[in-house]
Amino acid sequence: MNMKTMKYEELLDEQLKDEEFRQAYEEHEEEFTVAREVIALRQQANMTQRELAERVGTSQPAIARLESGNYRNLSLAFLRRVADALGAVTEVHLRREKM
Repeated sequence: MNMKTMKYEELLDEQLKDEEFRQAYEEHEEEFTVAREVIALRQQANMTQRELAERVGTSQPAIARLESGNYRNLSLAFLRRVADALGAVTEVHLRREKM
């Protein structure tokens, strides 16, 4: 069986062509953006999820949930601790909804 390897961006672009998927993705876009940023920063720091969790003072499953984009009730304080552990800064922006 010859399976083609697909990059995340390619897979996402393909899936976003489906209207139902696109709407669901857009509802959670901020969570996915934070997840991608945490993963990238953690990998750049050559840290495992467990190492990041230890620096943050949380569990590895909590970091896995954050990186999955499936972290509900994410607090700004927690996000700041993650950013500090990664040598990053936290930015929060508010904007009017599209009308």
